[in-house]
Amino acid sequence: MVHLLFSLMISTNLLFMLSTICFAVNSISPSQSVRDGTTLVSKDGSFELGFFNSGSSTNRYLGIWYKNIPVRTVVWVANRCNPINDSSGMLMINGTGNLVLLGQNKSVVWWTSSVKNVQSARVELLDSGNLVLRDVVAGTYLWQSFDYPSDTLLPGMKIGWDLRTGVKRSLSAWKNSEDPCPGDFTYGIQMQHNTYPEAYVRIGTAKYYRSGPWNGLSFSGSPELKPNPLYSFKFVYNEDEVYYMYNLQDKSVISRIVLNQTTRSRDRFTWIEADQTWRAYSSAPRDMCDHYGFCGANGKCIIGENPVCQCLKGFRPKSQEKWNLTDWSLGCVRKKPLSCHGRDKDGFLKFSGLKLPDTTLSWVNKTINLEECRAKCLNNCSCMAYTSSDIRGGGTGCVIWFGDLTDIRQFLVGEQELYIRMSASELGMEICSDTKSILLLSKLTN
Repeated sequence: MVHLLFSLMISTNLLFMLSTICFAVNSISPSQSVRDGTTLVSKDGSFELGFFNSGSSTNRYLGIWYKNIPVRTVVWVANRCNPINDSSGMLMINGTGNLVLLGQNKSVVWWTSSVKNVQSARVELLDSGNLVLRDVVAGTYLWQSFDYPSDTLLPGMKIGWDLRTGVKRSLSAWKNSEDPCPGDFTYGIQMQHNTYPEAYVRIGTAKYYRSGPWNGLSFSGSPELKPNPLYSFKFVYNEDEVYYMYNLQDKSVISRIVLNQTTRSRDRFTWIEADQTWRAYSSAPRDMCDHYGFCGANGKCIIGENPVCQCLKGFRPKSQEKWNLTDWSLGCVRKKPLSCHGRDKDGFLKFSGLKLPDTTLSWVNKTINLEECRAKCLNNCSCMAYTSSDIRGGGTGCVIWFGDLTDIRQFLVGEQELYIRMSASELGMEICSDTKSILLLSKLTN
């Protein structure tokens, strides 16, 4: 009798496990759908797609979350600003091969827009957490959720621009813990024609934090970002695309970057299995010097100094009275005007360990060397500074800045060098040369 009961228990558990495996599907075809109460699960069981509500809200959303984490952590939402008020939600592939989310009375709540009209589409949740709409015949993606992030950056997901298709990938925080509709807190890469691209966190249209442009090794405002055992990272900048991406070194580690509207921070979290909690690995802004333009134009921020803001060498406070009252918003102005094409040519003073200035008013050329870069800057009266666009191997490429130099901070260590334009009289006959950084003890004349 005991053996019979034991055998029945084993058989029942086995049937339950088999039924669970059978119903854990990762894709659907045009003849199938995902209804509220059913889900898709990635092949390796890492991610799950289905309908959810957040907190005390009864609104229903279609989203993707970590499957094996007891604290439901949503990483992507389809109908962010158009919730479904009941359990009528249904995701399906329509007759044109696009994904469609239907709500009450079969009303269209959310949909994808693919250029191609295909009859052989299939939607699949990948192990990466990417929801893809695939052309089964061609084997290509018609649409993917990684191109339309919510508030979370996952490993393998790009943030930036696809210059071939015009797709711009950026993060936008939830309005609050119960409302996934985008707030005004965003994170993305800004670039214009021939400018040096870099990533910004914004509140509305106002710049709130930036990591500094990529210098070939790291972001110039994050010199501590170095190869580590947790994740690898890269920044790609070519004719086809501009993006930042990271990948986990150990696949057993779970880590994500998320924007938080409430705390006004961009945080990296890792899942600590032993504590069953998310632990902050890093956060930005880190301190007051990370807040955009804290010391104003032509000023630099130095954590640990008193005062924390100082004018760059060759500059003075625009308003000494306000500066003395620790109001640094007006920044600094030159002590002596530039000569430009006057009798006494301008020169350059080398600064090391700086977070490079805001690159909105910049120009970049990755093909010329630093000596040519110096000459270009010197021959343009609007040019205020220059440096190499890539510091690896002694430095290559050229970046020059126009107008005021904004949002600079000083680090104790750092490989980044910036050459700031000064008048010959301000340099006092000590003018920094272009590539060897040797002070020339003679006055440069025409």
